[in-house]
Amino acid sequence: MNGYALLFTTAFIATSAAAQDNPVDLGTVTLNAGQRDERALLDSPVSATVIDRETLERRQAQDFNELIGDVPGVLIFGGPRSVSHTPSIRGFSDRQVVLRFDGGRMNFGQAHRGRFFLDPDLVQRVEVVRGGGSTLYGSGALGGVIAVETRDAADLLRPGQTTGARVSFGSSSNGDILKRNLSVYGDYGMFDFLAFAGDRRMGDDFERGEDEGEIGASQVDLQNSLLKFGFEPNPDHRIELSLSQYEDDGELPPNSSNVSDPDENVERDASQRTQRLSWDFKPEGNELIDLSVLYYANQLTINEDRDRDGREDETTYNTRGLEVTNRSSFDIGLPVDLVYGFEIFDDEQEGERNGEARNAFPNATARTVGIFAEGTFQLSESLDLIAGLRHDHYTRDPDDDSLDKVDERFTSPRIGLSYRPNDNWQIFGNVSRAFRAPSLSEIYNDGTHFAFGGFPTSEPSVTVIPGFPPTIIQTPGNIDNSDNTFVPNPDLKPEVATQFEIGARFSDVDVARPGDSLNVSVTAYNAQVNDFIDIIVEDFPDSPSSVTPGFPFNQRFFNANTITENADARLWGLEAELDYDAQRWYIRSGLSINRGERDDGGNLGSIPQDRLTATIGFRPSADWDLGARATFAADQDDTPETVAPGEAWERLDLYAIWEPTSEALNGTKIQFGVDNAFDADYTIYPNNLPQPGRTFKITASYQF
Repeated sequence: MNGYALLFTTAFIATSAAAQDNPVDLGTVTLNAGQRDERALLDSPVSATVIDRETLERRQAQDFNELIGDVPGVLIFGGPRSVSHTPSIRGFSDRQVVLRFDGGRMNFGQAHRGRFFLDPDLVQRVEVVRGGGSTLYGSGALGGVIAVETRDAADLLRPGQTTGARVSFGSSSNGDILKRNLSVYGDYGMFDFLAFAGDRRMGDDFERGEDEGEIGASQVDLQNSLLKFGFEPNPDHRIELSLSQYEDDGELPPNSSNVSDPDENVERDASQRTQRLSWDFKPEGNELIDLSVLYYANQLTINEDRDRDGREDETTYNTRGLEVTNRSSFDIGLPVDLVYGFEIFDDEQEGERNGEARNAFPNATARTVGIFAEGTFQLSESLDLIAGLRHDHYTRDPDDDSLDKVDERFTSPRIGLSYRPNDNWQIFGNVSRAFRAPSLSEIYNDGTHFAFGGFPTSEPSVTVIPGFPPTIIQTPGNIDNSDNTFVPNPDLKPEVATQFEIGARFSDVDVARPGDSLNVSVTAYNAQVNDFIDIIVEDFPDSPSSVTPGFPFNQRFFNANTITENADARLWGLEAELDYDAQRWYIRSGLSINRGERDDGGNLGSIPQDRLTATIGFRPSADWDLGARATFAADQDDTPETVAPGEAWERLDLYAIWEPTSEALNGTKIQFGVDNAFDADYTIYPNNLPQPGRTFKITASYQF
């Protein structure tokens, strides 16, 4: 173990727990995503991490892996290519996690094409709620919910301001990255607004650590814009409209998580437009009405130009949704807080190749309708009972009449207890049933998944016939022409996870010295998953029967399939978080231990490495914030037979923030950072690509 690893381990043991980077008192942190209700985290009987803006800015994040990838239990798939990033919580991956941006669902999920279509510079706050969340959020919430909130005018205006502006410039050495953004905002009582425009330009591919060369085809540019308008005619009502546009473009492998082959790369560009309209109604003094209505629409288009074989693919995915949620408080002999409502969302996908329908992404629509209710019953001053129920009806309808429609229903219950023996402690336990309906692609994908051709299986031979001049006959060796084909499966059942969770939180101030704060949380979980949707790429058969004689060479056709099938599995583990803030200095750390296996004894390929993180910071004055963040990942040897084990790795990041308080420089903020300070060459399992090596960052911003 090297020096900084020993330093952190000592600090971790001394504080006797682990936690995530979060500089506020856990008892005052509010949680919205986990409960569809605003309540203190210490009163929320779920495993959750709330990451505020101050913490996010320390990271100078260029993508969502840098933004939230070290949250306990969270893993971001996709390696260093941000456009391929997908989330995982506790080993539940991609579409097994509900992703919400400003309340609207982001349902798109197709292999290797990513799910985070948003610039991290727009993010004000992130809530990560771990564990089964289908009672409130329906299909997909097996692993949990990641809820991202973007900035608004109130987050940026300084005291006394009605109008303001913020400009920011950032640069990163690795990848030769330049980031720029401009925000203009205002609040005039009844009316407020925010306008944001930003972009990120890369001049080169990322470099690996230890001078191991470039990470090929990692150069991707992006730009993002956001408009928000808020209207409050009186304190009871708020209407908000937001419009956003996201674009990225770059050259990537067909599987963007794999090593680049320049001959196989595709030119990709993606564009997503989002519209969001919300109405909040909370009459003063009325405990029965706290109403939220949200309509959202996402339109995503991904174009991929495959120069090698002249294929031009277009993928479109549209989601429209409506949610109505109300919160009521009343007394039925004991106090009750009830959240209830309904939601409906439609997904529509279309795929074209050279202007014609593409079976590998078939035209189809999906609809999900759900009603839900969850109540918190105060059994005593210290004990709450939480009981919830949701019923969903989902349909899947392909354009191809030869494929079967799907029409199914599912019920998701949850019951839990929250025990508060005093103001500092919470002990909670949950039993929940979560589900994920099969996606359109999982059910209906057909046709070629991928193909290999032109690979010799034996050395070419040369025959010389004597004469003048001699006759030379060159015969190529055998050639593999292999196709892997999707097999549709309309009979796929929904994934169902029965999850048990028990946890404890502690929060207190003036623990060791006046003005300090300590927040600790520990959670253990066990999830039994039935009908886990497993995608299997069959091995290519290699037998003499596959050889076709011919001249001048033999061709061997290795036909195989990509099959989507149901299996059973169990996932379990432990997460812990700690935050100690002594004002002048602070320690924040996090631990995640995740396990999982199929019921037949086989290993799951989605279980992340055990990971330990720690941030140690120092504030020498009101102007400065200095710190170091260390991450340690253990070996991952429990992998499927066809997947290479994950190697242990360590990483150290450094940061310094200067925000002068003098009147002359008020509004100025300069951030320095060194990511991967020791230039480690490492790969985050189960990603196939290494992470960037040492990276120097600087960001300068000014608020008018």
